[in-house]
Amino acid sequence: MSLQALRDALPAYAADQKHNLITLTEEQLLSEQQKWGCFLASAYATGERSLIDALETEASTRLSPAARTAAKSAATIMAMNTVYYSAVNQLNNHDYRGQPPGLAMAALSQKDVDKIDFELWALAVSAVRRCGVCLNVHEAELHKRNVTLERVQAAIRIAAVMSAVAAVIAIEGVVS
Repeated sequence: MSLQALRDALPAYAADQKHNLITLTEEQLLSEQQKWGCFLASAYATGERSLIDALETEASTRLSPAARTAAKSAATIMAMNTVYYSAVNQLNNHDYRGQPPGLAMAALSQKDVDKIDFELWALAVSAVRRCGVCLNVHEAELHKRNVTLERVQAAIRIAAVMSAVAAVIAIEGVVS
């Protein structure tokens, strides 16, 4: 299913999500690669198969194979990191926060796409997965690279809308 077909299949109560999908796909704050990488990585983070399928179809014409793989990498490394860092920071015993995580994280040194692009995708996944620690780490990396607040917000908006569309799909079973 294409993204447009998915959007068109959303029920009337999801009119805001329809509108936001249109607006976000047309906005130009992010480069095409940044934008579509955020969409794809966020879709992966939701775990909703029909949303993933629609975004993979859309991304196949908008992102290189290396960028599509990097979006998968952002989604999977952040799936691990959001659980670990969120858990460690929720523990009452703060001693864990100073300990090395002991987890391989080479994916964060992504070489196949621009560092800013990958950081935006990791930020978007962190938003979908609701990890405040990870959000702050990736926002700080983007800030160090002079990424504007508006561009950071654009990535977070994409994550928010992907999460909302995934909720509609979960409510409806499968949107078709």
